[in-house]
Amino acid sequence: MPKVELHVHLEGSIRPATLLKLAKQNGVTLPAGTVEGLQAWYQFSDFAHFIEVYVAICNCIRTSDDLELIVAEFLRYQFEQNIKYSEVIFTPYSHHEHMTFDEQLTAINRARKQAEKSLGIYMGLIPDIARNMRPVEESFPIADWAVQNMENGIIALGLGGPEIGNPPEVFQKAFERIRAAGLPGLPHAGETEGPQSIWGAINSLSAVRIGHGVRCLEDPELVAFLREKQIPLDVSPTSNVCLKVVPTLADHPLPKLMEEGLFVTINSDDPPMFNTTLTNEYLCVAATFGFDAAQIKQFVMNGIQASLLPPDRKLTLEKDFRARFSELEIGL
Repeated sequence: MPKVELHVHLEGSIRPATLLKLAKQNGVTLPAGTVEGLQAWYQFSDFAHFIEVYVAICNCIRTSDDLELIVAEFLRYQFEQNIKYSEVIFTPYSHHEHMTFDEQLTAINRARKQAEKSLGIYMGLIPDIARNMRPVEESFPIADWAVQNMENGIIALGLGGPEIGNPPEVFQKAFERIRAAGLPGLPHAGETEGPQSIWGAINSLSAVRIGHGVRCLEDPELVAFLREKQIPLDVSPTSNVCLKVVPTLADHPLPKLMEEGLFVTINSDDPPMFNTTLTNEYLCVAATFGFDAAQIKQFVMNGIQASLLPPDRKLTLEKDFRARFSELEIGL
C-alpha cells in the first residue's frame, strides 16, 4: 500500500553494512566489525545506551559524500516500501566539526532532488536540537539556520535526545525564533518522560506534532487537551519496545490512544537500529491488535493530514492514495 512516514531519523536509518563501510573509510573503530555484530550492539539496555550508540554512529559520518550516500540509500529503501513522502529528522550539530551546516544541507539536497527526479518520492527535512546541548545559546544558530533554509528543503525544527533532566522549556527562546518566522516546531516528548514533557512541548515550544507522546495517558487532562486540539502523535511502536518504554508490543498503549480519540500516525523512528521498517510496523500492529484494513488505511491517511505538506499537495496525495486503496479493495 502507499504510505507516508513522519518520524524517521536520518542517522538512525543507516544500514549496518553501510555503517561498516563508513567506519572503515573514515578510520573509526566500532565495537563490532560485522553486520551480525552491529545488530547485537543494537540490543539496548536503556535510553542512555541508545544515545551512546547513536553518537557513535554519527561519528562515522565525516564528509558530504557520506551524507549524500546515506540519504540516497535511505530514499531507495523508502521507495521500495512504497513510501511516497517522508519527513526526516537529522542532527546537524553532530557533524559540524567536519562539515558546516550549509555543506550538510547541500549534500542532503543533492540526494533528495535526485530521488524526486528518478524515483518520484519526496522528503522534507527536520534539523533538530539535542536537548542536552549546553549552553543553550548554542541552539540559536541552528534555529536561525533552519529559518534561513525554509525554502531549501527544511520544513520544521525538532528537539531530540534525552528527555530526563532536559525539559522543553529550556529551549523556549530557540523555538520562539522559528515561530516568529513561521517555521513549525516538532519536538520529541512523552517517551522517557511523562506528561509534563508533553505539556512543556506544547506550551513552551508551540509543538504542532509530538514525537512519540505515548505517556500522555498518565494525565487525563492532557489526553482531553490532545483530543480537543487533535495534536498528532508520531507513534513508533517497535522503538518503544526496544527502548524499554513498554515491555512488549502487546503492552503498547496504541489501542488506548485510539480509544481516547487521539490523532495517531505510525512510524519506524530508527529502523535498522530497531530491526524494523515502516512496512513491518504496520504488519506488527495489525497482527498484535487485530486492526482491520479500514483502521490501517486511517493511520496512513492520518499521516497525510498530519504532514507539513502544503494543502494542495495533501489533497493530491489523498486522492492518489484513495484511488490506490480502492484498487487494493481496501475500500473507502
